[in-house]
This record gives sequence, structure tokens and C-alpha cells, in this order.
Amino acid sequence: MKAKEWKSSLMLLLTAAIWGVAFVAQSVGMDYIGPFTFNAIRSLVGGLVLIPCIWLLNRKKPAAQEDTPAQNGRTLFIGGICCGVALAVASSLQQMGIQYTSVGKAGFITALYIVIVPLLGLLFKRRVSGLIWVAVVIAVGGMYLLCITEGFSVGKGDLLVMASAFCFSAHILIIDYFSPKADGVKMSCIQFLVCGLLCAVPMLIMERPSLPQILAAWMPLIYAGVFSCGVGYTLQIVGQRHIDPTIASLILSLESVISVLAGWVILGQKLTVRELIGCILVFCAIILAQLPQKEEKIEEAPRRL
Repeated sequence: MKAKEWKSSLMLLLTAAIWGVAFVAQSVGMDYIGPFTFNAIRSLVGGLVLIPCIWLLNRKKPAAQEDTPAQNGRTLFIGGICCGVALAVASSLQQMGIQYTSVGKAGFITALYIVIVPLLGLLFKRRVSGLIWVAVVIAVGGMYLLCITEGFSVGKGDLLVMASAFCFSAHILIIDYFSPKADGVKMSCIQFLVCGLLCAVPMLIMERPSLPQILAAWMPLIYAGVFSCGVGYTLQIVGQRHIDPTIASLILSLESVISVLAGWVILGQKLTVRELIGCILVFCAIILAQLPQKEEKIEEAPRRL
């Protein structure tokens, strides 16, 4: 694996860690405010946090790079808007679904994007190697052992989270298409502002939160906004520049593993033998997906949509 790919993998691993801990913030935040309010505020906070970061990065950027293709304004805004719309729909569906289903089911169903991503990629004639498919199967098995602790049934919440998994898959593929063509940090900022504004509409119509409610949830909102949104999704956009989207989805699926570990450390929840086996299987899948492959025996499919 090339140095750039290792760096991208580490960025995505850090993203998964941030998102995994954010499950604790999401759980606490929902005790005070509704799903649209939570998503709207954290997304706007994430976008605003990135504005000074963009200013600092532009100051350090050499003048020769100002007119590069990565700075194409039209592509940047289209990419940011597309990512923002996908993120708004995905995060809202997930947040609503968690209200009607168990966290274990929600975690497993959301993690199905590691299967959905390569399936959607096939629609655009992107081939996936057999080794990746084996890793996907192992990861799904690990997610089942890790998250499903009761009888599986399909309810309202399950369907909402399943729909969010498809939207998160679309979000990953959209990033895969636009990230090499636009500034990652700027596109991340735009996507959060778009997501926040879109979520603010149903927030004002359906939830109408009060200031005391929002202030009561300030800590989970700050974490979710600054770290989960501002830092996490930016690392995702930058990290996906030099890595296949299927492998990226596998690494990002570690957020479910880390969320269990965060619950153990922060909330005092203990891991069962079943959950430990699930963690091991997921880690094995990630390692398997990162192994070098014999490219000469596999026709390279178009990498972009």
C-alpha cells in the first residue's frame, strides 16, 4: 500500500473514532431536543467552525496553487450542495429511526452501508475484487455479533435507519466523485451549512425548540458540531482522496465498534464475549481489505462515477 493510502486510512480511522464517541453525545442530546434540532444546530456549528480553518489554510497556501483545478468554484459548490443534501437526509432518517428502534439494531442496520456501497458501485460499472467481498461478508458478520443482541424484526425505526444506510452510501459515493476535484475543507464547510439549513426547516415547523432546551444540550451539541461534523466529516472528505470507497466504508464502519468501547469507558457498559468476537471480526475485515491485491489479474474499473 502506498504512503498516501496509509495516510488516508489513518484519517478515516480517526474519523471512525470521533463518530463512535459521538454516539454518546447523540444519545444524551436527544434527551433534551428533537432530531431535526440536533442535526440542524450541530451541522451549522460544524460549518461555522471550518470558516476560520479555511482562512488559515488559504494564508499558508502558495500563490501558485490558487488557480489549480481543485479550486474550481462551480465544482466546489455543486459538490458541497450534493453532499449536504445527502447528509441532511441520511442523518435525519437515522436520528428519527433511533427513536423507534434499539441502538443495537440501528448500529447494525446503519453499518450495512459497507455492503450497499459496492452494490451501488456496480451500477456505475465499478468492479470489486473477491478479497473485498470476503472482507464485506466478515464485517457484516462482525457487526451482527456486535450490535444485534435480541430477535431481529422489521419495524418503523428499522425501516428509517435502513433508508439512512442507503443515503449514507450515496454520501460516500458522492464524496468519492467530488473530493479529488474540489478543496476538501471548503466542500465540507458548504455541506454542513446546507445540511444545517435543510434540517432547520422541519425543526422550526415540527419541533420549535426553546432556548432552555438547546442550552441544556450544549455539551453534546458542541462535541457533535465541532468534532463529529467539523473534524470528522472533513477528515472523511480528505481521507477518501486516495482510497477506494468500499475500503473507506469498511474503515468507517469501525464507528460501531468504537461506540461500544466508548460506552464501556464513558458509561461503564461492559463488553460481552459475543461483542468482543464481533470487534475482532470487524478488525479482521479491515485488515483483509487493506492487503495488497494482484492488480494484473483484475481489470481496473472506472474509479469515478
